[in-house]
Amino acid sequence: MTNTESASASQAMTKSEREDLQRLIRQRERVLKSAAKQRSAELLADFENQMGQEYSFDQDAVWEKATEAAKREVDKAQKLVAARCRELGIPSQFAPALTLNWRHRGYDNLVDRRRAELRRMAETQIEAIERKAITQIELSCLEAQEKVAVAGLTSKAARLFIDKMPSVQTLMPALSFDEVAGEADPPVAEQLISSNAMRQRRFRERQRLRESGVTALPDVTPAVTDSNDDEDEAD
Repeated sequence: MTNTESASASQAMTKSEREDLQRLIRQRERVLKSAAKQRSAELLADFENQMGQEYSFDQDAVWEKATEAAKREVDKAQKLVAARCRELGIPSQFAPALTLNWRHRGYDNLVDRRRAELRRMAETQIEAIERKAITQIELSCLEAQEKVAVAGLTSKAARLFIDKMPSVQTLMPALSFDEVAGEADPPVAEQLISSNAMRQRRFRERQRLRESGVTALPDVTPAVTDSNDDEDEAD
């Protein structure tokens, strides 16, 4: 054994240490998942708080200044309306009037139907965030468990087995627009049809072409070995 191998062996984790780490990782995964659910509840509560928030005109200096300016203009307009009402002989108790109104909240958080719609949208988005977080938690814990397990492997065969395990990206490759749109050879739609159904369809197409006196098109059916080929042709 070389000096490097000897040092590596002396630094390797013991079986007891690996077992302790595995338990710790599993416990951490459970706690993080619970924390993710709690975080979802907090996010929804925060959204509800934002949606129910009311704002006073005098809690912000700019709002207050704008309100005072608007009130002065409304008062001027109201004097004109009142004077015209007197000219028309309209009693003051029945006369129309101009007033300044500050709305403490917007339309979206004022109407119950709109509030319910926004709440559903928030719940859907928070649920998606939680699922993504849980997936990341599981992947990170799995990676940690894998590192602990690999630390205890001694043979090259065992390490090679771990290295050959496929990833999610390999198992679920990205979609190709050309393939989905039908540019694949054969098109995806044809690939989804069973080989037996494909042969029967090709056979019927050739029959129609023979009956019409047109030379049959070349058969592009994917090559599949099947003992029932002759029986399909005979049918």
